[in-house]
Amino acid sequence: MREIFAGLPWWVKWIAVPVIALVVFGGLIANVVGFVIGLLFKVLVFVALVGGLIYVVRKFMSSSSSRSDW
Repeated sequence: MREIFAGLPWWVKWIAVPVIALVVFGGLIANVVGFVIGLLFKVLVFVALVGGLIYVVRKFMSSSSSRSDW
């Protein structure tokens, strides 16, 4: 592989080959990045909902225990 690239100009190695790779595999890269971002968003929503549920349950439990003291 090095022998193939050895005789080529620098712009072929550092510009043309990466651009061709992005064109060929761009859809795959976009799908992977989209999947990861979607998964992170779902994890954040899950954490927010569980945190909200814990907050509401603790708030309800503390208010109900204070009523039972009456």
